[in-house]
Amino acid sequence: MAVESISPEILVGIGLLLAFYVAFNLGGNDAANPTNMVVGSGALSLKKTVVLFTLFAFLGAYFQGYHVIKTLGKGVVKDIDLIMAISASLGAGLWVTIATRKGLPVSTTHSTVGAIVGVGLMHGYLLGISPKIDWNVVGKVVLSWITSPLGAMILASILYVFFLWSSNMLSRKYNAVSIFRVLLIATMAFSAYAYGANDVGNATGVYVSVVSSVFGVPDVKTMHLLSVLGGLGIMTGALLWGYRVIMTIGFKITRLDYVSGTAAELANASVVYLFTLMGMPVSTTHASVSSVIGVGMAKEKGFSGVDWRIVSLIIAGWVFTLPIAAGLAAGIYSLLYII
Repeated sequence: MAVESISPEILVGIGLLLAFYVAFNLGGNDAANPTNMVVGSGALSLKKTVVLFTLFAFLGAYFQGYHVIKTLGKGVVKDIDLIMAISASLGAGLWVTIATRKGLPVSTTHSTVGAIVGVGLMHGYLLGISPKIDWNVVGKVVLSWITSPLGAMILASILYVFFLWSSNMLSRKYNAVSIFRVLLIATMAFSAYAYGANDVGNATGVYVSVVSSVFGVPDVKTMHLLSVLGGLGIMTGALLWGYRVIMTIGFKITRLDYVSGTAAELANASVVYLFTLMGMPVSTTHASVSSVIGVGMAKEKGFSGVDWRIVSLIIAGWVFTLPIAAGLAAGIYSLLYII
């Protein structure tokens, strides 16, 4: 049976199931980004941290997820059709699944953008036309991938120095450890909110146009519904297997305490939230890992405070993510095109 003989409504349903699958993988892989500092410093148990993360990540997706959904759904590739959307979801989702099973914190943003670009290029090649890719938007997205980790690393280092000074001042009259434990948990909640707002578009953004056209739903309402779907998927993935990557980032890059954890968490959250308001799908993994590296270097006043072997493995995952996701999505699209 040819794909074109299946009703659009059924295909959209299949696509939305795939969107949920991608969101599930996002929750599993990216739950570490806002939570690793809390778990790594011992402020909360792994179970309590993941539950708190799921709540605030869903709120972020629900209230402000539309910012990035708009960019990924209508910015990178113009007029994404249903088969292109399904192919992009499968390509990105498969790679994130593989990485998560290995405990490797890859960028789901890189996976999604790579998959969309791969599908767009293959679409143009198969039809013998110029790809409908807005390279200006792609350029801005790639630039944000460079500036966000650098910004997170620098901000985390500055915040650590300030918070360390504040802790020493507070210790003369108050229990500074308890104060910073509460601050760390509060900044984690903000970080989870920022994460949900930014990353939900990775799972659902490609379906804005197709859902709107097939069901006649306005774009604004479509983005809201997709935010809910993606938020539920992120919650489920985080609860069921988010612990794998949390253990990698929380304990293996550098040793965290309440002060360093708070500095890294606030830097991560601030950078991600800023780029979310700009509609840029930054890598929350980049921002999170870079924040941890920043405090590690500030603590030891140099490079010795970071386990660079673990960092190099993570960076390798980042480098290979975009071409792998693009290749998978392009291959899936060409197969469906032939069918």
